[in-house]
Amino acid sequence: MTIPTMNRRDIDFQLHEVLEISSLTDRDRFSEHDADVFDAVIDTAMNIAADLFEPHNRKADQNEPTFDGEKVHMIPEVREALDAYIEAGFMGAQHDYANGGMQLPAAVAMTCSAIFNSANVGTSGYPFLTVGASNVIRAYGSEDQKKTFMEPMIEGRFFGTMCLSEPQAGSSLSDIKTKAVPQADGTYRLSGNKMWISAGEHELSENIVHLVLAKIPGGPAGVKGISLFIVPKYLVNEDGSIGERNDVSLAGLNHKMGYRGTTNTLLNFGENDGAVGYLIGEEHKGLFYMFHMMNEARIGVGLGAVSLGYAGYLYSLDYAKNRPQGRHPDGKDATEGQLMLIEHADIRRLLLAQKAAVEGGLGLCLYAAKLVDEENTSTDPEIVKEASLLLDVLTPVVKSWPSEFCLEANKHAIQVLGGYGYTRDYPVEQYYRDNRLNPIHEGTHGIQGLDLLGRKVMMNNGAGLELLVSKISETTQLARKKDSLIEFADKLDQAVSTVVDVTRAVGAAMQQGKVNLALANATPYLDMFGHMVLGWQWLNQATIALSKLDHAATDTEQSFYQGKIQACQYFFRFELCRIKAWADLVSSLDDTTFTMRNEAF
Repeated sequence: MTIPTMNRRDIDFQLHEVLEISSLTDRDRFSEHDADVFDAVIDTAMNIAADLFEPHNRKADQNEPTFDGEKVHMIPEVREALDAYIEAGFMGAQHDYANGGMQLPAAVAMTCSAIFNSANVGTSGYPFLTVGASNVIRAYGSEDQKKTFMEPMIEGRFFGTMCLSEPQAGSSLSDIKTKAVPQADGTYRLSGNKMWISAGEHELSENIVHLVLAKIPGGPAGVKGISLFIVPKYLVNEDGSIGERNDVSLAGLNHKMGYRGTTNTLLNFGENDGAVGYLIGEEHKGLFYMFHMMNEARIGVGLGAVSLGYAGYLYSLDYAKNRPQGRHPDGKDATEGQLMLIEHADIRRLLLAQKAAVEGGLGLCLYAAKLVDEENTSTDPEIVKEASLLLDVLTPVVKSWPSEFCLEANKHAIQVLGGYGYTRDYPVEQYYRDNRLNPIHEGTHGIQGLDLLGRKVMMNNGAGLELLVSKISETTQLARKKDSLIEFADKLDQAVSTVVDVTRAVGAAMQQGKVNLALANATPYLDMFGHMVLGWQWLNQATIALSKLDHAATDTEQSFYQGKIQACQYFFRFELCRIKAWADLVSSLDDTTFTMRNEAF
């Protein structure tokens, strides 16, 4: 029996009962849709994921792409799955009708992305990157660039990548060396090397559209001198047909711990006459443009982490329900039948930890996706401003909290299966390996901590944090109307107060010039902040579930809502208490890591 990798009932709860996604159909952009359309799109995603993505997940992991010196080869099932994905229109899910898209809300499109990721993250990587690249061209490209490159990407004929990192620079983009030399015809010639480029080479599409960060000679130093270019694998003729091969070559494939189905490459640009590139927007604004893709990608990374955590959770839950093992501690009679694993308290702890992480993480990521819709489509300037502020402060958390704690959920899934979980006979070890990438790419966990503490909570005199605190307060006030939730509302208010106090203390230290010391513990600050945000998400889910519990028509529905309330209880009693330890560490400006001498390791 195939076990679903996402819980459809939870998806419906998040979209319809928590986010009330149908309210977006009042917007002009989504006025031709309704709840039935959204549900039908999600049904289609579930069916394609189950029929064509999940069945080759393990095969793609065991038969990763190879390079023969000329072409990259991979199992045929990848192409078959992507053909169905493209045929169903998912490549253009968020794009305009006029460009061949479905004009769906980001919250619905990203839900579908989560479904595909949970079924097979390796195959899903190709459209994930293509969608992101096409969104950048839509936002900042010229009309000619949209027609030449974006529209074929929506059609699924061209795929896309983003090329940021370099072998010598990694995440330090100010140190990139790839250069772009202007030509008389308005194009540029690029030369340099790009590393860790996912989906950078394959034979799945007619063309690959690379979005490349490079510096134009004579421009400003550091990140202020970075520009963004479209550099296609093959040049495109004026009539739209494929022309000659551009000066972009594959130097080699990187062999990864997980996520093996997606090629990961070292690309050389300009080994001969220089790779032909087309400037997007204005010179020296490349990082700003690329961050449009990266911010959506960071929500996508968090959602991808949730998806893999979710797949592991559902598999280990099914295993625990059906695997007989041992007896309760007071069960001394060996002649009595064994209990199912799920009857043991510690197994329930492991399952509750997973449920709290993946269902809470899903709520957070879809909330962020709806904020994208609010920012892009609301006609109320105040709503747009609020959405933008909240996205600024929440994006590092949306990317990093699921990447850390849904990976931990995968660890728990392995533990539920015991020794079997550590073998390749069961999928939970692959989910862990696949998910291990998410704390690394699109900005590591540590980088997100620096971004949150060093920039986001301090921007505009802390306006983003202040707004977030007000939103959380609205939730705690509503929760207090339910006697059984008062305990959690009080704990969340205390957590918020703690986080605000710590933020002020660190901000004061930074104003005194202690910037390096203040940011030395930015990662524990991110964990602390993230737990506060997840507590908010869980209290909101529990409040809604409790309001519907008495009206649940079936035992199944009652169990679903009760499960939400119990998971909230778990998070507040087992997880939220960690905030105090993180707060004490960060607020003390502990210098343990900052003062450790290299020679002492």
